[in-house]
Amino acid sequence: MRTLRCLVATAALALVATACSAQPSGDPGAATAPRTVRPVAGCGKASWTDPADLSPTRSPARCSPGRPAPVPLTEPRKITIATGTLSAEYVAPLEVALDKGEFKAEGLDVTLKVLPTPDALPLLAKGDIDAMWAAPEAAVMNGVRGGFDIKWVAGNFSPAPGSRSGLWVRLKDGESASGVRMAGRTLGTMIGKGSVIAYPMQQALASHGGGLDRIRYQQLGSADVLTALRNGGVDSAWLLDPVWRQVTGRAGYAFLGGQPQGEPLGGMLYGRTLLNDDVDAGVALLRAYIRTVDTYFAGDYKADGAFVGYLAKLLGTDPAILRATPPLRMDWEIRAGTTTRLQAAYRAQGVEPGSPLPESRTVDRALYEEAVGHRP
Repeated sequence: MRTLRCLVATAALALVATACSAQPSGDPGAATAPRTVRPVAGCGKASWTDPADLSPTRSPARCSPGRPAPVPLTEPRKITIATGTLSAEYVAPLEVALDKGEFKAEGLDVTLKVLPTPDALPLLAKGDIDAMWAAPEAAVMNGVRGGFDIKWVAGNFSPAPGSRSGLWVRLKDGESASGVRMAGRTLGTMIGKGSVIAYPMQQALASHGGGLDRIRYQQLGSADVLTALRNGGVDSAWLLDPVWRQVTGRAGYAFLGGQPQGEPLGGMLYGRTLLNDDVDAGVALLRAYIRTVDTYFAGDYKADGAFVGYLAKLLGTDPAILRATPPLRMDWEIRAGTTTRLQAAYRAQGVEPGSPLPESRTVDRALYEEAVGHRP
């Protein structure tokens, strides 16, 4: 989750102002027009799961390796996808799809462009870029509320059972992992208010006498979060992969919770271009992504040493760093109610005004369902 950006309230409000001034065309709440959905070879019942299934043990949807097969567009299409980083593991399916020619097989000329969410969001709304590999953060929700026609169309991953990426606390004398009171404590994080981690953090704090409005935030650089936790500069910290490995199993520290298993909190966001103007390209892009997951990331992809070496080179990292944490559960589906739960956390942090947006304004599952041949 190292790509989850710091989005403070001022940034979110600024994006609302930008949204209002952009004067986007069309109805921002309009659904994708009905399309013919046909069965897809290699994508049977296992290629779709009920969005209402929030079980942490839910098996992610899967087609057979190499499926769904490419369906090349009649005319080549250039696609630009904004991403906050090219070195994070959860971006790997996009980079593998690009490197292995999966996008090209669909007739897509894809460019991955590094842009933080605040910079990419107005570009996506205006059609200057086609998609974002990001998360439905507070800035995105506020942008949609302000008039941006943007929807979350595919998930990315959920953590493996062995992951301990999340909220860690330095225990005081007499405390244990089950007896920590978080109210009034400081939290060191490189991820500010308005990030999707607000949702799992709210869950973890609620179990330990705290709340998003009852802790004190101290924003730190990525290299300083662990140091501050160790030397007592902060009482707790949100530790990302693979930093948490340096405190796990050590006396004096406790893991309080992380991203819910089985529930992706980010993935692909589309603007009006791929949602409405060129839906064929939108489906083709997700088809290539899904095929890449099914072919290369369907299970424990870190069990293959050669593939780990390939990924490390592609991501520009050390293979040992990749091996230090469990594999991500790559998952293109979106769970029911996730954006509602996220918005509740944003409101608790004071960075999202007004009533929550309904899921019809924030999520569109129709494109990935079409890609695997699922008929609702």
